[in-house]
Amino acid sequence: MNDHRLETIISALLRTGVIISALVVLAGGICYLSKHGDEQAAYHVFHTTPATYRTISNVIHAAGPSDCGAVIQLGLLLLILTPVARVAFSLVGFGLERDGTYAVITSIVLVILIYSLTPR
Repeated sequence: MNDHRLETIISALLRTGVIISALVVLAGGICYLSKHGDEQAAYHVFHTTPATYRTISNVIHAAGPSDCGAVIQLGLLLLILTPVARVAFSLVGFGLERDGTYAVITSIVLVILIYSLTPR
């Protein structure tokens, strides 16, 4: 695997991830507006994020036609996970190229990204 091929695959990965996440958010937004579009907004009352949207597993389980907000959250999670997948794929690419220095640096970045996404 050479650098050009790795860059081509990574760019396709990023493009595909952004397009898929945008389509999921769009579908969730259309669903949400079809169910709640005629409601009056109450900006003077603060509502926290529901518990179903606070963890990745809850969002995945809640996403569906009955919970449009969870579908929007799923699309945003896909958008967040797209660069994480890019770093993971770069790690594989550096490993295949036997580039130890960049593989170690990329591993550190990947660990930091995954740690930052885990709930505490």
